[in-house]
Amino acid sequence: MKKNQLRFIGILLLFFVCFGNDLQAGAPVRKREFRGTWIQSVNGQFQGMTTAGMQQELTRQLNELKKDGVNAIFFQVRPECDALYQSRFEPWSRFLTGVQGQAPSPYWDPLAWMVTECHKRGMELHAWINPYRAKTKGTTALSPRHIAMRHPERVFSYDGLYILNPGNPLNREYICRIASDIVKRYDVDGLHIDDYFYPYHVAGQMIDDEKEYRQYGRGFKDRGDWRRDNVNRLIRQMHDSIRSVKPWIKFGVSPFGIYRNKQSAPGVGSDTRGTQGYDDLYADVLLWVKNGWVDYCVPQLYWQIGHPTADYKTLISWWNRNASNRPLFIGEDVERTVKFADPANPKSNQMSAKFALRDRMENIEGAVLWYSKAVVDNVGGYGQMLRTYYWRYPALQPRMPFIDHSRPRKPRALALVWTSDGYFLFWSEPKIPWWAFWLRSRKANWRDEVTKYVVYCFADDEEINLDDASKIITITRDTKIRLPYTNGKKHYTYVVTALDRLSNESKGRRKRVEL
Repeated sequence: MKKNQLRFIGILLLFFVCFGNDLQAGAPVRKREFRGTWIQSVNGQFQGMTTAGMQQELTRQLNELKKDGVNAIFFQVRPECDALYQSRFEPWSRFLTGVQGQAPSPYWDPLAWMVTECHKRGMELHAWINPYRAKTKGTTALSPRHIAMRHPERVFSYDGLYILNPGNPLNREYICRIASDIVKRYDVDGLHIDDYFYPYHVAGQMIDDEKEYRQYGRGFKDRGDWRRDNVNRLIRQMHDSIRSVKPWIKFGVSPFGIYRNKQSAPGVGSDTRGTQGYDDLYADVLLWVKNGWVDYCVPQLYWQIGHPTADYKTLISWWNRNASNRPLFIGEDVERTVKFADPANPKSNQMSAKFALRDRMENIEGAVLWYSKAVVDNVGGYGQMLRTYYWRYPALQPRMPFIDHSRPRKPRALALVWTSDGYFLFWSEPKIPWWAFWLRSRKANWRDEVTKYVVYCFADDEEINLDDASKIITITRDTKIRLPYTNGKKHYTYVVTALDRLSNESKGRRKRVEL
């Protein structure tokens, strides 16, 4: 027997051992679900690659992630006050070229390229920046253009890192200028920050912000409250500055998975024992969610079910109860999920148990996977289970009615056309009302703008039900789809709807087809 056949049989056996119970029960089908993944640069996976090599690797990842049902990419473009895009404020990243400040050759702009490639595949692209981190431990040389070289007084060192001091209001202005510049110049769908605010505590290390506390203390008696207020001010200003540039851009955060422990805050905290985002990183995420300063929240729940100090089940239940004022997605660690056995079913890894937990939580609307390459490489069969089972049908993004709730007009002029490439269904953009043209002449009316289309297919004897996600054929930016014509003896009804920038869906336009 050939090696490929043996490998395929082995994978099938692995699926039935690890996911047998789930396969019998059937995975729930959600029409709207955030299905994201992080593509990080700070791990050096692209460092030293040629332009063609990096594009080839990113293309490979995006193609596989598309097959796996992923609909949003978080692409790390600013790991240490540097840039994986053309910036007039900060130097090119060493994680791109190997030398900070050195432009890629042949020249290209990875962020612009990724926006185009993600949109071609119907995916959202969220530009992921680290706001305060100015130097990682492995960086030994900084460009003269780097903020720490131009303004060393605005940075403190901590355990081999450089941190833009959150206590200095000039840094807040600087970070918001960077975020606004990205949003203004690139057609991104979101701006994303992770859990690096004040640094993670290291024994024997002190945060050097005494001078700033004396100068900008604003009357705070408690240093911790002052530090939290510094971060609060940044989050609120980032939200407002992004909104002022492009109101449709989603601003999201992926905080550390523990907000507070019950021992520290009996009425608020989770039954956990570990680093606390509120007390140790000075990140009051629940305040941001409550006040609407972020548009979505992705707590990093990278631990396993049954972890002795940070149990996944305990934490997902806590976030579900406490962070529902804004869309809530869960940050999942792929490698740890497939490494540990399900306590309730020791023959299975924890993938099915975690999916079941998320599905039972009424306020959780999706997940973001750490990290993309683990999915692409199908670690533990994770990617294969996504594409064949859990995420086998396309999904729309969750609604964000607090930004925009009005639906666009439906597509028009559906037409069947034979071409040299086969049988196609074509349609046209929705008709724009006369008053929208007037508005566009004065200011872009983004709420009317259609960005994607959803195509459904129903057999002749099936009810037309646009809530049935299993009938979605594709979500596309094109205005055509190639039809699977065989002999013209079977009848189907195709329905096409339009989506705006916030995934509000129009009514459907239908066409009966003989295939």
